[in-house]
Amino acid sequence: MITMVPPYLAEPGREFYFLGPCEECEGCRFNKICLSLEEGSRYRVTGLRPQNHPCAAFEGECVTVAEVEKVPTPAAIPKRSAIEGSVITYHEVECFNAGCPNYKRCKPIGKAEGMKNRIVTLGKKIECPMGLDLVEAELF
Repeated sequence: MITMVPPYLAEPGREFYFLGPCEECEGCRFNKICLSLEEGSRYRVTGLRPQNHPCAAFEGECVTVAEVEKVPTPAAIPKRSAIEGSVITYHEVECFNAGCPNYKRCKPIGKAEGMKNRIVTLGKKIECPMGLDLVEAELF
């Protein structure tokens, strides 16, 4: 896939979440390239092209044309719905303990209540301080 990335992401191996367009994207002649990504998904830069273009979303700073691949998002899901390869409706884990080592998995960036996601891989059982029965998962 081809998109454009700001200077701080213009390096193979860098990862980012595409959270959707911003106001400045509306009138841009390149917005079809940038907005071809799936909202809420995580991507990895796999290559760079020599083209750069000024971008209003980054205050006129140049963005670089980049090759990217979609990568799974780490998450915590209830064990009862954990079947590798299945499609689930994502439900956010109700947790308010930001100090918990699992918090980022329980509140993954880009995943919203009601989103459909495919479970790519399953990991180990999560030791939840609240006693919830959760497992590690990689979601697309």
